[in-house]
Amino acid sequence: MALEESEEKTKETEVSQEGDTQIVREKTSATSSEENRLTVINGIWLVLGIVEVLLAFRFVLKLLGANPNSGFVNFVYSVSGPLNAPFRGIFSTPTMQGNITTSVFETSTVVAIIVYVIVAWGIVKLATLNKK
Repeated sequence: MALEESEEKTKETEVSQEGDTQIVREKTSATSSEENRLTVINGIWLVLGIVEVLLAFRFVLKLLGANPNSGFVNFVYSVSGPLNAPFRGIFSTPTMQGNITTSVFETSTVVAIIVYVIVAWGIVKLATLNKK
């Protein structure tokens, strides 16, 4: 991910007259590539945080045997399902059958959480590679 080196400068000039004296005020602001880079990096961490929270909810809900017919549980499973899909089948999924609920230790979700952190970290490192 290469970010272009650019610098945008804005200059505002304000002239006012007080008696025989002329007052000139200048405001200058600059947007550098470093600010753009930080914006991209913060965006990556934000997306990772959202993905990790969804996967963590999924893991805990499966582990505690939450009712999949509940609205919130159904929402979490449906949104996190595609994020978890590439990692299904890597390991077997241990389950415990209780009187009322079935507890599932979903190892694919744990693997997904770890892989997404590593991928995001790698992208951030690439974005800061050409840092001056």
